[in-house]
Amino acid sequence: MKINKEGYKIITVSGLICLAIWFFFYWMLTSREDSLLIWASTLFLLVFWGFVVAFFREPRRVRIHDEELVFSPCDGRVVVTEVVTEDEHIKEEMMQISIFMSVTNVHMNWVPVAGTVEYFKYHPGRFLVAWHPKSSTENERTTTVVKMNSGERVLFRQIAGLVARRIVSYMKEGTQVEQNSVAGFIKFGSRIDVLVPKDAKLLVEIGDSVVGSQTPIARIKKAKK
Repeated sequence: MKINKEGYKIITVSGLICLAIWFFFYWMLTSREDSLLIWASTLFLLVFWGFVVAFFREPRRVRIHDEELVFSPCDGRVVVTEVVTEDEHIKEEMMQISIFMSVTNVHMNWVPVAGTVEYFKYHPGRFLVAWHPKSSTENERTTTVVKMNSGERVLFRQIAGLVARRIVSYMKEGTQVEQNSVAGFIKFGSRIDVLVPKDAKLLVEIGDSVVGSQTPIARIKKAKK
């Protein structure tokens, strides 16, 4: 299993902490000759560290290209599909598709469409639970707008949650990005909002499970000339 580079430091530090705790328990319990507690603490620490390692797993996936489709930028479950007024950059009504990631999901993020990064901004903020309606505007987040070759623009936001305290984005204004290339990483539970043109055809519904870079979530109906 390949591990994402964003996890190297956390995996190493958590592993050392678990090892230190294990030595402490071993030292405390061997004097009591309580082998059951030693084995129980060992198992618990191994499972915990294994969970941390698995969280930063980097799956191998086929990179799909389709200029008409908008792909899910992450693994998770669709929690919102609604028309909203985007007032940060595009400033028009758009269809918002929000995807919630649990701590068991892969937390890599992918670029939903190909094009040029027209806008990128990091916003410091709060850490409300990721499914809270205000998390899109009040939580720590990044906003990326990609202008497609057709002229259409797609916006996606990485949003921190109650547990997630670190958002990593590889997006830079003016750069060309390929569809379903790696966009970043969010650590420990969060959400991504994808805003597509209002007249795009939705391909998912609330409650649907989606796979990042593999599941199409919308189809762009027409291109601007």
